[in-house]
Amino acid sequence: QVQLVESGGGLVQPGGSLRLSCAASGTDFRIDRMGWFRQVPGKQVELVASITRGGYTNYADSVKGRFTIYRDNAKNTAYLQMNSLKPEDTDVYYCNFVSGSKDYWGQGTQVTVSS
Repeated sequence: QVQLVESGGGLVQPGGSLRLSCAASGTDFRIDRMGWFRQVPGKQVELVASITRGGYTNYADSVKGRFTIYRDNAKNTAYLQMNSLKPEDTDVYYCNFVSGSKDYWGQGTQVTVSS
């Protein structure tokens, strides 16, 4: 049914910026929440940022003030603007959409922050 296509990762120097995108294709449906997860060192996966259909946002403390999540509901697409990137942001970022009781995951995109 629903397939998520994720893009925007890459290699960037500390202090640089990237924008991730995640689009749902194949089926039109109502998305309740959109967001990205990553795995922090020595811990399980954490929610980086999320946004509801109504526009309510949630951010990990480590990215507040640096990352911004927004969405285009008409296109079933979410975006994560990542500014002032730090080496500790290096990870694979997985987008996740929630529709009712169903979860959908993107393939993941690598973000590497290094000098």
